[in-house]
Amino acid sequence: MTTVLFIVVPLVVILVAWLLATANRLDRLHIRTDAAWAALEAALARRAVVARAVAAAGAAPASLREVADHAERAPRQDREAAENELSRELAAVERVRLPLALVAELVDAEQRVVIARRVHNDAVRDTLAQRRRRTVRWLKLAGTAPQPEYFEIAEPELNGEAAPVPRPSARVLLLDGEGRVLLFHGSNPGDANDTFWFTVGGGVEPDEDIRAAALRELHEETGIKLDDDQLTGPVWRRRVVFSFDGRSYDAEEWFFVARTPTTTVDTSGFDRIELDTIDEHRWWSAADLRSTTDTVYPVQLADLLPGLLESGWDGQTRSVR
Repeated sequence: MTTVLFIVVPLVVILVAWLLATANRLDRLHIRTDAAWAALEAALARRAVVARAVAAAGAAPASLREVADHAERAPRQDREAAENELSRELAAVERVRLPLALVAELVDAEQRVVIARRVHNDAVRDTLAQRRRRTVRWLKLAGTAPQPEYFEIAEPELNGEAAPVPRPSARVLLLDGEGRVLLFHGSNPGDANDTFWFTVGGGVEPDEDIRAAALRELHEETGIKLDDDQLTGPVWRRRVVFSFDGRSYDAEEWFFVARTPTTTVDTSGFDRIELDTIDEHRWWSAADLRSTTDTVYPVQLADLLPGLLESGWDGQTRSVR
């Protein structure tokens, strides 16, 4: 009898310990699933808020607000259908008509939904796998906890045409003593036949002022260092969606004017992308711009530069193509 007890008691202890460990693991999995659902709900709610802001901006049908409200208030059993409807409405928004800051906020909200949904579904998968084990089912170790469910909605691509990367940039119309503008000649790494001329300038860094960005880019790309009071503008604003090296960008470009007594250009400050894609630079007169068959950005440069040279800047920032 004693021998039997020595065998049975340790086995019972081991079994009880295993059952407790399994129940604790299942409890932690349920907590993880609940937390993941709360995070997903928060991401969906933020997307609804941004969707209403998009509707208010006038770049989407008025129904977008109603769809966003419905998705946010829908009960759990109807939430997937409501959120999918909102996804379809947002996919149809003409993002090029939105302020760049709102585009960035919308892209961020959509990406957070994608990530939160994946985290939630991963948690559901792990919890269901544990609940399906025979011992868990036979001994009802899940208790009264409701069975978690996957949340299935269509996902926008994190990158690509569906969501162009927002890119604010500062550009400089650098003029020499003869009123000629400096342009660089570059190409698209994704398409060898896509070549073009463009002005000095580049992307604005996070938390950087656009004037500071213009002066920084001017110095990096030409070696010319100017003070803030030597920069005029922004005289123009250009909004364009374009593809470069296989990625889509939603660019908002701000153009300033600066004059320089020298035509010497030092490109030693080029970064790797500029070294790989820019092959020459040239000073262009307005007559040169009107007569060329090359692609020049902005496309209205030949038409607008003479007026800017003759009359100067009137203090108004104008939209250009």
